[in-house]
Amino acid sequence: MRVLRRTLGTLLVLGLLGGCLSCAAARGDDAGPGDRRAEAPAPYEQLLPAPASVRASGPGYPLEPGTVIRTGPVGDEEVRRVGELLAEQLRGPTGLPLPVVGGAGGDGIVLHIDARAEGVGEEGYRLESAPRGVTLTARTPAGLFHAGQTLRQLLPPAGAGTVPGGQITDAPRFAYRGAMLDVARHFFTPEQVKRYVDQLAQYKVNTLHLHLSDDQGWRIAVDSWPRLAEYGGGSEVGGGPGGHWSKGEYRDLVAYAAARYVDVVPEIDMPGHVNAALASYAELNCDGKAPERYTGIKVGFSSLCVGKERTYEFIDDVLGELAELTPGRYLHIGGDEAHSTPAADYAAFMDRAQAVVGKYGKTVVAWHQLAAARPAPGAVLQYWGHDKTPAAEKAAVAAAAKAGHPLILSPADRLYLDMKYDTATKPGLAWAGYVPVRRAYDWDPGTYLPDVPSTAVLGVEAPLWTETIATRPDLEYMAFPRILGLAELGWSTAPHDWAAYAPRLAAQAPRLEAQGIGYYRAPDVPWT
Repeated sequence: MRVLRRTLGTLLVLGLLGGCLSCAAARGDDAGPGDRRAEAPAPYEQLLPAPASVRASGPGYPLEPGTVIRTGPVGDEEVRRVGELLAEQLRGPTGLPLPVVGGAGGDGIVLHIDARAEGVGEEGYRLESAPRGVTLTARTPAGLFHAGQTLRQLLPPAGAGTVPGGQITDAPRFAYRGAMLDVARHFFTPEQVKRYVDQLAQYKVNTLHLHLSDDQGWRIAVDSWPRLAEYGGGSEVGGGPGGHWSKGEYRDLVAYAAARYVDVVPEIDMPGHVNAALASYAELNCDGKAPERYTGIKVGFSSLCVGKERTYEFIDDVLGELAELTPGRYLHIGGDEAHSTPAADYAAFMDRAQAVVGKYGKTVVAWHQLAAARPAPGAVLQYWGHDKTPAAEKAAVAAAAKAGHPLILSPADRLYLDMKYDTATKPGLAWAGYVPVRRAYDWDPGTYLPDVPSTAVLGVEAPLWTETIATRPDLEYMAFPRILGLAELGWSTAPHDWAAYAPRLAAQAPRLEAQGIGYYRAPDVPWT
């Protein structure tokens, strides 16, 4: 019996005790880049994100044709839905029927809500595996869902297998663990985005930020301004046909994500990044003339007309309709790279835009440039700077954090998934530098920004901008495996140690491959 704790020292000790957390075998002469070999860590040692506390002990529970999933007292429909989804997720790999039944008595996989469960918070859980069954306990259905994702990792990617004996107590470090997908530069269908939601949720990422509008395209239908989608949605980078989502498609996507305990945060960027809107409606332009649609990748050239009252009617209509479609607490209003909007106009505009968000009962999220204006009380700032960001800009963000504004950290040279891995990467950009897998993981959000207390950090988010990314394979190649590092940074407590993480990351390869996810085989990861 042994106890695993999320600390550097313990992980190193485990490696010495035979966990093989860093015991890469020597590469053969015919091994190519990204093909280092290592023994796979034992099941509890390969979990990602790393759990808070694990005790491996005794024989486990074998999944068999007679295994059932029990969802506790009859009438708890949300727990029942969690059980049904877990059954669906396990049936494919195991080939077992796994019926879902009410009641907590008997063996099998048991889902149990306990409002007094200790050490798990609102999203955490306990997992206990023994010969008679596996019990998942949480305070909330969200916690049970996360427990189910851990259970999936304790089983082989294909085949029924045995859940090893032991206990886990787990809870997240940060409340906000996000990924952003830009569907404006290149259009992606709702089904493609749903696939990404599934990929994120299995690693306990709980937020999907959708960049729905930009210079190159407008992707969401707005009843009061129909040409936004009909005309503004008909373009994308490179001159492709673009596309847009109907309100029904957006609602369906939001509901799909919610069933996996992923909140959708929609973004309408303003006052810049608005050429698609300006091209759709001449009245939004100061000179009353609509520009051509834009299919390049330059930024900072467009701006809403701050002095026109019609501009504020526009943002009220758009944000009002979007708020009605979105049950989550946040609306993102962009605010970055507004180079064509004078500073005083920018501040005045953002004052009014933030008021509209509050009018519809939502909390403002904006890129960190809002710190130089007047963030509304409670507004969340998303930092996307990098090592070369001017100190004054970082200081403004720190001052906002000290004034009570929560921060989402998305440093471009750490978490921007569209940055190339290295010089050989075909898709992507490199304006923030290359972001290899280790660099994306090897930092601490709690101490990253000078003079920002860790308590001000709401969480982390990995944006994927799509100027150069037009297909699902390219999307997945740029996201994986870096998004797994984001998942661990958001969930697991510090310190984070690359030597311990790399073998656990490598152990995910068979699972990614079984799901048809094409990923970058980083040369410094000991792929199994």
